[in-house]
Amino acid sequence: MHGFDPVWMPDCLFDFQLYLVEWSLRKGRSAIFADCGLGKTPMQLVWAENVVRKTNKPVLILTPLAVSHQTVREAEKFGIEATRSGDGSHNGGIVVTNYERLENFDPDDFAGVVCDESSILKNYAGATRERITEFMSHHPYRLLCTATAAPNDYVEIGTSSEALGVLERKHMLSWFFTHDGGNT
Repeated sequence: MHGFDPVWMPDCLFDFQLYLVEWSLRKGRSAIFADCGLGKTPMQLVWAENVVRKTNKPVLILTPLAVSHQTVREAEKFGIEATRSGDGSHNGGIVVTNYERLENFDPDDFAGVVCDESSILKNYAGATRERITEFMSHHPYRLLCTATAAPNDYVEIGTSSEALGVLERKHMLSWFFTHDGGNT
């Protein structure tokens, strides 16, 4: 537990969403792997708003290109202020951008980062994964959200673990998985 107790919780969350947001905030670095339609966007927005209020520093939400506008609209719907930026400029609070614009942002400007559709981290050899993982490594508060996590995919579990700063992928593999030389 490297996080903090929630400082603000809106009435709009269902009980299970409330529990997941509280747990994620107390952990400080966590993942919400929830199926489609279970409200990951409001959960990540409430998580981000809590980090902003606790630290008085902005939070960056990374999304696929088609999702960034939707995230800002969802924030308005839930009474949370979020702005979209592609050039690195911001006025604090919650800042939403797409993954392709990450290089325009300074990690030192933010207290936390949310990766929406974090299955983008799956490709362990990918330059995008490396860039995101490096950017996130500067932050005490990190949240991964996806509906398409592959629970039995040890590569994705490893890359997610590494992005959260829990355990590097190669160490996770050696810790939990051993090669038995083909013997079963």
